[in-house]
Amino acid sequence: MGLSKGKFERIQACADDRGVIAAAAMDQRGSLRKAIAKARGAEVSDAELTEFKTAVVKILTPYASAILMDTEYGLPALKHKAPGTGVLLAYEKSGYDTSTPGRLPDLLPDLSVRRIVELGGDAVKILLYYNPEDDPKINNIKHAFIERVGAECAALEVPFFLEPIAYNDQLGEGLEFAKVKPRYVAKYMEEFSKDRYGVDVLKVELPFNIAYTSGTLGFKGEEAYTRAQALQFLKDTASAAGKPFIYLSAGVSDAVFRESLEMAAEAGVPFSGVLCGRATWQDGIPVYAKQGLEALEAWLSDQGVKNIQLLNQVLAKGAKPWWTLYGSLEAARG
Repeated sequence: MGLSKGKFERIQACADDRGVIAAAAMDQRGSLRKAIAKARGAEVSDAELTEFKTAVVKILTPYASAILMDTEYGLPALKHKAPGTGVLLAYEKSGYDTSTPGRLPDLLPDLSVRRIVELGGDAVKILLYYNPEDDPKINNIKHAFIERVGAECAALEVPFFLEPIAYNDQLGEGLEFAKVKPRYVAKYMEEFSKDRYGVDVLKVELPFNIAYTSGTLGFKGEEAYTRAQALQFLKDTASAAGKPFIYLSAGVSDAVFRESLEMAAEAGVPFSGVLCGRATWQDGIPVYAKQGLEALEAWLSDQGVKNIQLLNQVLAKGAKPWWTLYGSLEAARG
């Protein structure tokens, strides 16, 4: 089954001429505020979040096919995007409710898919914390939540980008979680490829933690798997996907993210691009925190642009058009 006309055209608006989604992510909210505050040693205002986002949009979107933004602080920044840059808008509240188990998601109360389109969005993004082996009652709630968003997007012919993030609160984020991550990523890619959810593009994690992958530049010394095993995890998770998928950077450094993408290309995985945030611009946070806007813009114009250009070179070699899983551009058009 191909896509509706609206979904097809809007995904194309987020892709480059090759059909690759080379998107920048700037929808961080609470985490960005904390990072700037930590580097500065003082509070950060809403206006400063908008200022930071505006600098990133203005300087980096000439090198990106799309920008992912939040509506709380980021809308003024979108006025400065490069012409022809697609827009994805985050629909979910930042973070999750810590008072109940299961990291349950919630939508921004003053937003709808219709309003996202009216604000200039080409696509909707939802981040969902997901443990495929969690209590079935918790996952049943999450499945229903995604079905509702999927149906809302389908009704208005708006592409639905889903970002599942694997977690296990019992295991934390160390070696033991690194060992189960490949299985979790494969399971969520398979689950949310089901048509009932209405997901059009999966924004997924790389199915390994490079810090625990021996034989890589990012290896920190404690092994969960080898580089050869990581290549197999890439193949296994890709074969579980029934929808186009792109990779997120998950806060690793630019060099480590590029290495991971080069491994995906080596594994022959048909990933269709990236939604890359912190890997590109996070080293500008201390610059902004300590030296202000002008210094951030200078850093972005130099190192930020270099980071995104190097990333685009990897995509040019390894990424496949988003419609690859449909067989052809015409088949995707429906």
